[in-house]
Amino acid sequence: MEKTLVCVLFGGVSPEHEVSCASARSLLDIIDRSRFDVLPVGITKDGRWLLTSCETEEIENGAWVNHPASVPVVFSPSRGEEAGIWTGSKWIRPDCVFPVLHGENGEDGSMQGLFRLANIPFVGSSVTSSAICMDKAFTKMLCERAEIAQAEWLLVYKKEIEEDMAAVVCQVEDQFVYPVFVKPANTGSSVGVSKAYDRRQLEEALSHAAQFDRKVLVEEFVDGLELEVGVLGNDEPIASGVGQILPSRDFYSYESKYIDGTSGLSFDPPISEAKKEEVRNTALAVFRLLDCRGLSRVDFFFRKKDERVIFNEINTLPGFTKISMYPKLFDKAGVPYSELITKLILLGKEA
Repeated sequence: MEKTLVCVLFGGVSPEHEVSCASARSLLDIIDRSRFDVLPVGITKDGRWLLTSCETEEIENGAWVNHPASVPVVFSPSRGEEAGIWTGSKWIRPDCVFPVLHGENGEDGSMQGLFRLANIPFVGSSVTSSAICMDKAFTKMLCERAEIAQAEWLLVYKKEIEEDMAAVVCQVEDQFVYPVFVKPANTGSSVGVSKAYDRRQLEEALSHAAQFDRKVLVEEFVDGLELEVGVLGNDEPIASGVGQILPSRDFYSYESKYIDGTSGLSFDPPISEAKKEEVRNTALAVFRLLDCRGLSRVDFFFRKKDERVIFNEINTLPGFTKISMYPKLFDKAGVPYSELITKLILLGKEA
């Protein structure tokens, strides 16, 4: 059987560069080499594209950037004979691209547009779906229209924060009680997210989030369980079981996700089977509503006071590190990591 040539694209210019490199290492270590040949292509923090043959450990620790085994390449949007990846001496056209890019210019539709122009199949959602899901404000607007339960939220802009912080604070305090969450609208992995317990912390959180995006969300704090569901598929998606995040810090921060690795995941959250089914069905409903493809991780709260399932956000390119929740959820559901990677590549080629 002829092998499928898969370009594994990692790195990127977003604040989630290191997370992406860790995801790439895990994927490259586990992918079924009997079925797939791989082209590891990394994007440096300053936007240079490098085809690398260095060790996967060097991809995770960043040594690949200045490694002699890394050579500059160009990914062309052309559909002609001279198309695909130009190495300086030859063209290589992959059969599929598996982007393990996170955040800006990775899962926001930018790369997906390049792949579509080049007519190269890729893992994950379309340009439109990726862009909408990346922007939490647009996601919330669509889910609100579909009457999917969410926490109360407010959208403010960087310009408003910089020009009249006092007015923004008054608006927040009129609408919410402390604590509140503040987050950039267009980042993932909890980058730029803060929990504010008072006015001083709110001002700091707003300024911090505005460093990452021109759009900032303020959200109601939900006292409850943090739940996650993985979704896999195209037109007939399936949902994993429901996992519960057990954060090691005040909330499920970037550090607890990727640095200290101390947050846990329970595969048996203390909710009824009926509520678990509601969470899974809502995850599938959100996936379909936003026209997602391939994979997504859908996050929820289970509010204690009224046992209500509340949609939080969706991630169309969830982390693929060894401690990431998406692979863990499907491993528990009977789809081991290597098989999951294979299924996603096949779904990408199908789409």
